[in-house]
This record gives sequence, C-alpha cells and structure tokens, in this order.
Amino acid sequence: MSITISKTDYLVYRDCPKNAWLKKHRPEVYFKTELASFEKLIIETGNEVEKVARTLFPTGVLIKGHDEAAIEETQKKLGEGVQTLFQPIFHKENFLAAVDVLKFDEESGEYTICEIKATSEADEKTHYYDLAFQTNLLRMSGLNVTTMSLLHLNSDYVREGDIDVTGLFTIEDVTLEIESMIEEVAGEMESALAYISNETEPTGSCTCIYKGRSKHCVTFDHSNPEIPAYGVHDIARIGSSKAKLRELIDSNIFEFENIPDGMKFSDTQQNQIDAHVLDRATIDRENIREELSGLSFPLYFLDYETFPSAIPLYDGFSPYQQIPFQYSLHILRDKDAKLEHREFLYTEAGDPSKALFEAMQKDIGSVGSVIVWNKSFERGRNEEIAQRIPEARAFMDSVNSRLYDLMDVFKKQFYVHKDFKGSTSIKKILPVLAPELSYKTLGIQEGGTAAESWNKMIIGSLSIDEKKKIATDLKEYCGLDSFAMYEIWRVLDAM
Repeated sequence: MSITISKTDYLVYRDCPKNAWLKKHRPEVYFKTELASFEKLIIETGNEVEKVARTLFPTGVLIKGHDEAAIEETQKKLGEGVQTLFQPIFHKENFLAAVDVLKFDEESGEYTICEIKATSEADEKTHYYDLAFQTNLLRMSGLNVTTMSLLHLNSDYVREGDIDVTGLFTIEDVTLEIESMIEEVAGEMESALAYISNETEPTGSCTCIYKGRSKHCVTFDHSNPEIPAYGVHDIARIGSSKAKLRELIDSNIFEFENIPDGMKFSDTQQNQIDAHVLDRATIDRENIREELSGLSFPLYFLDYETFPSAIPLYDGFSPYQQIPFQYSLHILRDKDAKLEHREFLYTEAGDPSKALFEAMQKDIGSVGSVIVWNKSFERGRNEEIAQRIPEARAFMDSVNSRLYDLMDVFKKQFYVHKDFKGSTSIKKILPVLAPELSYKTLGIQEGGTAAESWNKMIIGSLSIDEKKKIATDLKEYCGLDSFAMYEIWRVLDAM
C-alpha cells in the first residue's frame, strides 16, 4: 500500500512516531477521542486568523480543497504565472502539503513561502519544521524556493478603530534558520515515510511514555495498556524532571506504591505520593486558620469568565487579550449573615468592559476581602480594565489591593488529599471538600466551553432560544465557580 505523508503527519511523527502510524493505519483509534472545546476553538481561531492575514496579499488566488483536483489546479495556476496563491497543494514522492501563501517573483523566478500562524511568536519546535517540510517538498516539485517566512500576530498591537492588518501581524524572515535544517528534515521525512509505510503495527510503548501526562499523545492508552490511569506520569510537574521520570519508567515503576524509598522529590511531589500511598489527608489546621485570619468581612467570592480573541474585537485590546464578559459574586457580610448572590453577563454587541466595571462598582464595597482562585488572572483583568477605562482606576486598584487567592491554602500544602491528585484546580478540590456540588450536570462544565459559547452567542447567527439557553448555562457555570469558593472557604474556616 502506497502511503502519503502530509506535513501534519510528519509533525505528529516528530512528536510520537507510533501515534503517527496509528493515525494512518488505525484512524478509529487515533480519532476515538472527540476534540475538546478548547481544541476546536484553536482550529476555528487558526482559520479566522488565516482569512484576515490573506488580506495582506490582495491579489492572491485561493486554491480550494485538498484533493487531486486541487493539486491539478495548483499546477495550472503556477503555469499561468499567478504571483500569489493561497493554499496551493503539492504532492511529490509520497509527500503532501498545502502552503498558506506562495509568492512568485516573475523577474527572478524565485518563490517565497509564507506560513501563517495564529500565535504571537514563532515556535522553533513546530513552526520551523513545518516550513522546512514545505520547502523540501516544493523543491522536489521543481520550484526555486529561496525565502521562507512566518507571519504571526503582533502582541504589541492595540486596536484603535478599524483593524490595521499591517500592524496586527508581524512577518518574520526565517530563511537562514530553515536552510540550516533542510537536510535534517529531509532525512526525517524519509524516516517518517519508511516508518509509517510499514503495514505491521510497531510493537511496544510509544515515546510518550517518557513524558508527563499532559504531553501524552491521543493514542497513549492504546500503545501503553500497562500504564495505570493514575500513576507516576501524574506526579506534579514530573514532565519537567525528565531524568527522574525516565529512571522510574526504565525500572518499570508505574504505580506510586512501587516508588523506592529515598528517591528525591519536591515537597509537593512527595506529599502527593504519600497521600496516595498512605491513603490519608494531611491537614495543617493551624496554618489554615492563620491563613484565613487575614480575611476581613464582608467577603466577596468573585469569579470571571473571559474570551481570548486572537483578532481584537474592540478598541484597546491586543491579540489574545482576555475579554471579561461575565462575573459571579457571592457575598457574605458576616459569619451569621445570609449568603447573597450578584451576577453580570454581557449579552450585547460591543466591549463589555465598562458595563462590567459599573456593575462591579455597585456590587463590591470599599472594604472587605475579595476572594478568587488564581488571583494573578483576576488581578490582570482588573488592571487591563483600568487601563482601558480611566474612571475605573481607583475602584480596580482597591479591588486588587484586597484580593485573596483561596488556592494558596492548597498551593502551600496546608491541605493535601489523594483525590486532589497533585492539582490545585478548583475542580479537583471541590469534590473532596464539598462532594454535594458538581459541574457534571451543567450545560457548560469548563472555561473553554464558556468562552466559546459566549462568542457564538455574541457573533453567531443563533436563535433567541439558543442565546437564552447559552446565557442560562453561562450563569449556572460561573455561579457554581463563585459558590464553590464560598463552600471551600466555609469548610476550611470550620476546621
């Protein structure tokens, strides 16, 4: 069977060869897991950024599709001397790639490849190899490619009025870098082709066995059935301790219980291991009491939801700068008071910042602790609002001066439980401290879906009922986040 290797296949191979083999030969395994909302959003963002970037090349001609007809159309346009092509398709010697932008200089007979990336900087580990693959393929196809560039978002750009596309993007000439790796990549392309062309599935584990859990490929469970669902790959930040993880794996140690005594770990890692092996929680009540004693009533439990638009939607925003569109606020005036709830959700067109600030100013008084989870995020959003809205400066500075991060109790290891699994995420903490509460029954269950849903509600062609459903789901989700903080505080405060 003749195998064709796309540039995507090649990049998958570089990350995990066996994963690439399964993608080609066992697609039912590779595509078994549905893409998460966050992953879908990344794809949609990439498509959106590419469309905007193309406006920098007003004479460009788009080649539609990725089939044989598109390959033929590419050759036809090249023969006609079209100077700029979007998504031309090349297939040569079992290799296939689409090029984001291909420019032809009629006078010199030279070609330039321009790769569009929906990021704010170049990534040498993927973007350079992507470009080198394309360069090799186009040269195999007889094109005199002399210049390679990356076109990515400019993080310093701030929108004022209509989008200035030339200011929004940065074009980075990386020709020298790509030329220096052309031979290396050509060799890897041949190795990938030979490996993936083998009709027999490679035996043994995939290379991801030496990576932390978050870096595992999508077919990891298939290739490594002996690896437990929770084990040494889940030790906090173990991916940053590559030698230690390799030592464990090479010794066939996958379970916490088999980790030898005397092996050195950080305090956080050792606490996680001990909590699991000894099956007991470690609760430092004295330090928890001291930590919480600095809080002053009224207590405001605050949670934001935001959307990171790659193409700035409103004035004053840069690429990927978070747009705060919602908050939920639970208020406890004193220990004996009834818990109050306030909420804000922006459902209109335009920048939510001013309306959100004005609502918060009414809901949050000038004294009292503002309790959040991961305060660097809320602090950053408050500072950005103050920069965009000068009249918000005093209030936002006041809120930021009163922020308390409830996650600190767990980051400081004052409370360690095996079911936290080394994480300080509220979604890991909540089931232990308040098991009666759950995100699993909600229409929206995590932040990525919340962001994507709000964006669809604002700019999508949804019905009134669909928008109402999203608004309801958003309020329930954000509301549980702030209420969860209250419940966790209440349990800790009672210790």
